[in-house]
Amino acid sequence: MTNKASRAVIDSALAAGRKALTAPEAQLLCDAYGIPTPKQGLAKTAGEAIKLAARLRFPVVLKIVSEDILHKTEAGGVIVGVESPGDVRRAFDRLVKNAKAQQESVKIQGVQVQQMLHGGQEVMVGAVTDPSFGKMIAFGLGGVLVEVMKDITFRLAPVGKKDALSMLDAIGSAEILRGVRGAKGVNRAALADIISKASKLVNDFPEIQEVDLNPIFATEKDAKAVACASSSATRRRRANGLARAKF
Repeated sequence: MTNKASRAVIDSALAAGRKALTAPEAQLLCDAYGIPTPKQGLAKTAGEAIKLAARLRFPVVLKIVSEDILHKTEAGGVIVGVESPGDVRRAFDRLVKNAKAQQESVKIQGVQVQQMLHGGQEVMVGAVTDPSFGKMIAFGLGGVLVEVMKDITFRLAPVGKKDALSMLDAIGSAEILRGVRGAKGVNRAALADIISKASKLVNDFPEIQEVDLNPIFATEKDAKAVACASSSATRRRRANGLARAKF
């Protein structure tokens, strides 16, 4: 995917007056910038979801895809550990039902079927736009830990590989990444690569106000972003850009 195609994705969201990208749109940007993610696909029907799940191999994760629902977990829009075709059908129906319970006129693009990852350390990589300093790249422990521990470090964009590696050592929990109590450390080069690529994304498209890759599952072999989001300003505020992009 070229920068021209990435631009088309962002412009389409802005033209529609949206402040955030849908998961499939965010996935296109991840693919364009080489940010690794689990295998996945979009299903419009339960039958399509079953075929996708079988191709990806069970267990899988199902997530609602709707431009009207930004916080999927809070809306009951994520179901993990789906282990059979029957479970996929029930999960698909439940996700749609939960979405309509949030908003009767909700626009549903489909359901994302994603390969389920196991093990690894959860971390996060993000980007925010500071009114004084501009684009800033964030790194810290991910999942719920990012909100509980608030163990995050920041750098001004753009962030190269050397600075990205230094971010791994700048958090208070850096020792966890190196491996403790017999646990193996994470692939530092893979994490630094994701950090620098997220930095390039927001540097190339200043209208993107926020990027959230959380969680990223990091192991000794690799690192993959399980959930990605990004946002921008509306077209009226095009100079300021997208508000948030969640992948």
